[in-house]
Amino acid sequence: MTRVREIMTEVPVTVGMQTSLHAAARKMRDADIGDVLVTDDGRVYGMLTDRDLVVRGLAEGLDPDQTSVHAVCSTDVIGVGPDEPVRTAVETMREKAVRRLPVLDEARQVIGVVSLGDLAIERDPSSALADISAAQGNT
Repeated sequence: MTRVREIMTEVPVTVGMQTSLHAAARKMRDADIGDVLVTDDGRVYGMLTDRDLVVRGLAEGLDPDQTSVHAVCSTDVIGVGPDEPVRTAVETMREKAVRRLPVLDEARQVIGVVSLGDLAIERDPSSALADISAAQGNT
């Protein structure tokens, strides 16, 4: 049985709660990713996605240089443990309708992130989603 730690992305990109939307967007661009974990003292406070930036930030007229990520990020973040079966991550994503889960240790410190793409590659390497997830990003 495959465990979450075997497919997760270690050392996920994080930003502090007071990071500006602009700085977070640059970090996402530079890392070629669509989300960052928002942390406070190493613990997950929320998750900021590219969609959050657009829908909750820019579309609402917020100044990306003056607005902190904590103002627009999702704070109802559900995590998964590194030793949980991959099946648990799949079920959690399905139940909560999310595409990414932070991987948390016993102290709720972030140690990784598992995405829908990671799961697709693990569960069905020949699927279209797995192919797309494994492809090089557009830069």
